[in-house]
Amino acid sequence: MIHYWLVLTAIAVAIAYIAHLIKQPYPTLLVIAGLVLGIVPISALHDIKEYVASDHVFQTTVILIFLSALIGDAALKLHFHEVKENKRSILLLALLGTLLTFLLITVLCHLLLGLSLQKALVFGALMAATDPVSVLSIFKSLGLNKRLSIIVEGESLANDGVAVVLFKIALVTTALSVSGVTSGALSFLKVIVFGIAIGLIGGYLASRITSRIDNYLVEIGLSIVLFYGVFEIAEAFHLSGVIAVVFAGLILGTYGKNVGMSDTTLEKMDSFWEVIAFLANAIIFLMVGLEISNINFVDKWPEIGGSILIVLAARFIAVYASLALDRTVPEAWKPIIAWGGLKGSLSIALILSVSPSFEGRDLLLAMTFSNVVFSLLVQGTTLSKLVKILKVK
Repeated sequence: MIHYWLVLTAIAVAIAYIAHLIKQPYPTLLVIAGLVLGIVPISALHDIKEYVASDHVFQTTVILIFLSALIGDAALKLHFHEVKENKRSILLLALLGTLLTFLLITVLCHLLLGLSLQKALVFGALMAATDPVSVLSIFKSLGLNKRLSIIVEGESLANDGVAVVLFKIALVTTALSVSGVTSGALSFLKVIVFGIAIGLIGGYLASRITSRIDNYLVEIGLSIVLFYGVFEIAEAFHLSGVIAVVFAGLILGTYGKNVGMSDTTLEKMDSFWEVIAFLANAIIFLMVGLEISNINFVDKWPEIGGSILIVLAARFIAVYASLALDRTVPEAWKPIIAWGGLKGSLSIALILSVSPSFEGRDLLLAMTFSNVVFSLLVQGTTLSKLVKILKVK
């Protein structure tokens, strides 16, 4: 199957280069290309499309192979002191904002779209977080205000882990009760807190090892082991692997760089992860488009249209309500943060991880895919225009 990935990578790189030439965000062009390739019957690509768009391959590729690398790269370049300076804004959005979004989407989908409680809970969790892959790739191309970028990046990294935890709890919740809510809250805290602990310990140990080594090849190799290692350890204990990678990357990128990395190592490591992140992003967004061949949209358009409006409304309400508690965030930034709450490949990968026997899975898959594509093709392409209108540099 290696030749499938070679062809896919070649297509993704070529489209990314075209996007560079026409000055468009490459994730958007890659999704469009994937949609076209997924819809148009091209005999030469039939086997590749069948293989790549399969549930198992998409889920394995996004969650097990690419997610740790992408989040690790972003966290490595997001300095701890910058996060600390903006911790209030980030925590309000990542915790309060994500929970509000989750609750609003769940309630509105249950009442207005007629989804069962469990289906509404699962969809609420899938749409609660902004996708770090989508957000980071598009926001970096805009050259925004440094603090605004840190807030958005920090939120997307943190709330991603929060949403994954909510998703796992939602899958096993069929009815609400005081004991069920209490149990879910305790489980939520355990998964987050111990995920953070694993990331901090792993990042600290890796940093101490780098302080005794002056070989950029070994140190880059160690960063690979760190990101994938803490993710696997956390997941093995049913904790948040995403949160573990975020904190491991923050520690290595701040403490590790200060105590033991030469200028050569810093340059080489940043370049290595930048290339890995680019290739992973390019392939993921192309795969998102290709996934259309696996989805049945028949008789689902009312729910799809309604879900898009609900997700947008919930995001705006949650952002404004959360940041009302932080007066340091300018008013002009709030619509950018809200409109920039992009959904992406992780949401699709999560819904594909649900058993085919789960009642309503096909409807949730169609709703999730449609929201992701709307997010990338509409919100992603108009975000720069909103930035210009609000005169935010």
